[in-house]
Amino acid sequence: MLTGPLLIWVFILSIAVLLISILKFKLNAFISLLITSLVTSVLVGMPMEEIASTISGGFGSTLSGIGIVTGLGVMLGKFMFESGAIETISNAILDKFGDKNSPSAIAMTGFLTGIPVFSDVVYIMLAPVLRLLSKRTGISLVTFACAISVATTCTYSLVIPTPAPLAVSETLGIDVGIFFFYALITAFVATISGGILYGKFIDKQDKKNNHFYTFEDIDEEELGLVNDGANGEIAVTVETPSFMKAISMLLVPITLILAGSFASLTLGDNHPIIPFFKFFGDKNVAMLIGVIYTAIISIPYIRTEVSQIMNEAADQVGLVLLITGAGGAFGKVLQATGIADYIAETLSGYSIPILVLCFLISQVIRCAQGSTTVALMTTASILTGTIAAGNVSPVLCAIAICAGGMGLSLPNDSGFWAISRFFKISVADTIRGWTFGGFVAGLTALAFVSILSLFQGVLPGLM
Repeated sequence: MLTGPLLIWVFILSIAVLLISILKFKLNAFISLLITSLVTSVLVGMPMEEIASTISGGFGSTLSGIGIVTGLGVMLGKFMFESGAIETISNAILDKFGDKNSPSAIAMTGFLTGIPVFSDVVYIMLAPVLRLLSKRTGISLVTFACAISVATTCTYSLVIPTPAPLAVSETLGIDVGIFFFYALITAFVATISGGILYGKFIDKQDKKNNHFYTFEDIDEEELGLVNDGANGEIAVTVETPSFMKAISMLLVPITLILAGSFASLTLGDNHPIIPFFKFFGDKNVAMLIGVIYTAIISIPYIRTEVSQIMNEAADQVGLVLLITGAGGAFGKVLQATGIADYIAETLSGYSIPILVLCFLISQVIRCAQGSTTVALMTTASILTGTIAAGNVSPVLCAIAICAGGMGLSLPNDSGFWAISRFFKISVADTIRGWTFGGFVAGLTALAFVSILSLFQGVLPGLM
């Protein structure tokens, strides 16, 4: 097989193949990743009999770690959506913050609902409400779009059970509970910076420049989504769960996972109750318990059969798992051909701090081809050896990789057009609110984990 500097050229060519297949020929990311894996293997000179097994092995090993929990996570989010739990959480937060601070309320809503629910669902549900809130309060619509989109991308990129960070944690072999704890805190800090503070800056600039939307296109359907057109809440025409019931749907699996991860740190590995915590704190068991709990709580509030909701969730997760598995296959090829190790060795010669390196590679790949999942998994595969040999906590490196996948979303990202379409804002305003807002959040996350790295010998779980 090829060695030395030629591996860099093969990698560049493989990324070009990936970009051209996605952007030029509009191929699905799943097919594009498989084609790229095959092309890379052939160019490097991998024995023909090993190519198929390497690709399938990478695909299978990735899904074995994240498949169950991803499917269960989508089911949990589907139950929350169908039962009205998402509306309950949204309205409770809006009531608490009031009109003046409604962008902050929306950011917190996006932060919480973005954990179990796909971003597009959150946008579809809240965009009409936010357009009406903008019209009534005079706060820039771009500010609201920034708040909800940045908050959801922070949790999507950083917080399990979403597939991208889950795949990173599996690739690097880190404890899921510890990773979840620090990633959640980092995502919250990034949301405040990129979603709230930067959003306020946008509002000030729009007021200064007299840049507002007239909302002449608000239709009756959108007006019908707000109770009386005066309080900005999502209309609730049927009974929904109380706030405590709704938030408990999130807290049950989260609490189990955290307990399983931190029990040994507080009680010691030899305590007789540790196996109990490890079993119920396993991400797959915890999510299964969470789905069963959520399904039972949701029964009085849903208008369809439980089995139908589960079937619809299974349909939604199929393509996500295929893309994630294909990303794992590409990562395995990069490792098996020696490309990952050579790139890592070459970059380490420039004395770039490992956290910055994790962020930069992820950010460049994200910006180039649009997919957060592909960027995160490719970066984790490239830097696995460097991270393992380094003196910075792999947990913090994983967060830095995820932070790199948050910002600079360009028109090659489907999320870019989802924001523009659902909020009915221009491309320029989408760039201001979503692209730059996510970049601010990503930089904030990088700065935050850099600060955490100064205390990694003191903070629990950061070794």
